Amino acid sequence: MAQNRSSFTGKIGFVLAAAGSAVGLGNIWRFPYLAAKYGGGIFLLVYLILAVTFGFALMCAEIAIGRKTGQSAINAFKSLDKRFAFVGVLGAVIPAIILPYYSVIGGWVTKYLFAFASGDAAASASDTYFTGFIAKPFEPIGWFLVFMGLTALVVLFGVEKGVEKVSKIMMPVLVVLTIVIAVYSVTIDGAMEGVKYYLMPDFSRFSATTVLAAMGQLFYSMSLAMGIMITYGSYMKKDVSIEKSVHQIEIFDTGIAFLAGLMIIPAVFAFSGGDEAALGKGPSLMFITLPKVFNSMPGGAFIGGAFFLLVLFAALTSSISLMETVVSIVRDKLGWGRKTACLAVFVFCIVLGIPSSLGFGVWDFISVAGLSILDMFDFVSNSVLMPIVALFTCIFIGYVIKPKAIIEELEVGAPFKAKTLFTIIIKYVAPVCIILILVSSILDVLGVAKI
Repeated sequence: MAQNRSSFTGKIGFVLAAAGSAVGLGNIWRFPYLAAKYGGGIFLLVYLILAVTFGFALMCAEIAIGRKTGQSAINAFKSLDKRFAFVGVLGAVIPAIILPYYSVIGGWVTKYLFAFASGDAAASASDTYFTGFIAKPFEPIGWFLVFMGLTALVVLFGVEKGVEKVSKIMMPVLVVLTIVIAVYSVTIDGAMEGVKYYLMPDFSRFSATTVLAAMGQLFYSMSLAMGIMITYGSYMKKDVSIEKSVHQIEIFDTGIAFLAGLMIIPAVFAFSGGDEAALGKGPSLMFITLPKVFNSMPGGAFIGGAFFLLVLFAALTSSISLMETVVSIVRDKLGWGRKTACLAVFVFCIVLGIPSSLGFGVWDFISVAGLSILDMFDFVSNSVLMPIVALFTCIFIGYVIKPKAIIEELEVGAPFKAKTLFTIIIKYVAPVCIILILVSSILDVLGVAKI
């Protein structure tokens, strides 16, 4: 089985494909509004610390499990120890939950790209454009289906060579364009207050919720605890260093998230007159604030169109990896062909995605523990299932197969310099943190305890 699997062409191909999976709406859409909501600089500091410790250890572990077994998530744990087969099953459920609502937001990006391409850029800068759009019953569903269709089309015809080749061009361009827009954003009158809020940690704003939000974002942004990195690891050649590759993926992933925050948060301060309450607009920050930035800058219609085109690409690389993971699981378990599996997953995503979209419009009266349908799916996947999968992954490595088994795989391509840090985090630090975060998250959303 393992020897018949496809593989990336080399180190660059693996890093850019994995970074393409990690760099998506989680960086450009989710990170800035969470950073804005949870204290700016203190959230950024906590996230960076978690990324280079917890995130590093868990990504190394997942890629190593995939390469060691040559299996996707649902079979990888089972092949190492049948008692932990359920971890692979849980890991398979997560991308199936995320993909539909992620594609709804991908549809929003597609809509804005069309707005800029069709000369509607000025109108998109109004305060009511986004809220009016998502409240409509049919138009957001239409754009969701367009985005979902694009994703399914790529997966249907094969993803590895296409994503790998295009990533080598598009991802660096995304970085350059993000830097250009961030530089412009911080030069807007009134933006420096936002820069200070974003870059200077205010420790009085620190709370357990800050850590919870940063940890949830870490899973989401780095494609952790959802089977993707295990699947990608199974395609990785033995002569490639996992440790170095993870460092490069993290730099790419965190760098884009940091720049996205620098684009959006200072702009919010500038256009709201320094009102921090404006930061509470949540996910809509990217869809309300950035069009204002583009509308105010020379050549903004062109730059805005290019930006949303590249955000669409970033969103697609992530949705493709999510769908490919789900499709491969369906094929492994049911023995279906690629076309049948793609169609089944596509229909499933429509069934779950439409309610997520309507939750902002005609179904806005539906809420679970105060959460909209989309937010509920986001909470279940990011704040509940991902920590559970991460916890059992740590227990599995730390106390069942032992860290040595994974370290041996990590040292196949090159010496693993962080073996002591890896062992301490996997065995002791991560399990305790994940349990505290999981319990606090559930209590908080149920209103039992506010943290």
